[in-house]
Amino acid sequence: MNSRILIVDDEPNVRLSYRVTLETDGYAVQEAISAANAMECLRSRKFELAILDMRMPGMDGLDLLAEIRHRGSTLPVIIVTAYGDIPYAVRAMQLGAIDFLQKPLTPQDLRKVVTEVLNRHAAQPVIPEPDLDRFETHLTAAKRLMNLQEFGKAKEHLIRALEINTDSAEAFNLSGVLFEMQQDFDRAKTYYGQAIRIDRHYEPAQQNMRRIFELFHFGSSDKPFHFGST
Repeated sequence: MNSRILIVDDEPNVRLSYRVTLETDGYAVQEAISAANAMECLRSRKFELAILDMRMPGMDGLDLLAEIRHRGSTLPVIIVTAYGDIPYAVRAMQLGAIDFLQKPLTPQDLRKVVTEVLNRHAAQPVIPEPDLDRFETHLTAAKRLMNLQEFGKAKEHLIRALEINTDSAEAFNLSGVLFEMQQDFDRAKTYYGQAIRIDRHYEPAQQNMRRIFELFHFGSSDKPFHFGST
């Protein structure tokens, strides 16, 4: 069965663009024009992924995500935004969202992130058996568990990933994300900094470090953010 994806956005042209991109790749797509409409869709059928616009009239994407989590759903969520509202980003992270995209999206960017998120959630969290004790396996498990807000288990996988590869900017960056989701910003900065020391051109860590800097020095930013989790 094709993966079912819910698109939640109040702009018809945006929904159409996402639908065409995703249906071309064989996904089953349903649209919702508002958060209330999205909750009706979620009550009536099962989805493998939801793509939420951050800013919508009435209940916004962040409120919708909070309501989804309040109802006990672990549905994977991608947040789309054209705004640089850093406190909103931090709150979304605390609700388990580690996948963000900026408007305007290219079809290639949308396909890439959707594929990565669906693959990540296709399997149950792994138990480190000998044949699964690989860097990539632990990193994927950590991302999935962070989406599920199972931070303790995610930390175990990240520790093992860093034992296997001590020079991975991606693993150090993701460790920073984990601490930021738990509002431990000092440790998050330490891990982002280590990722940058390993690879000064690693853009996700650069973006995450800038976001924390702006959060504490300016409170917010008028620039659109991109949460670089990988």
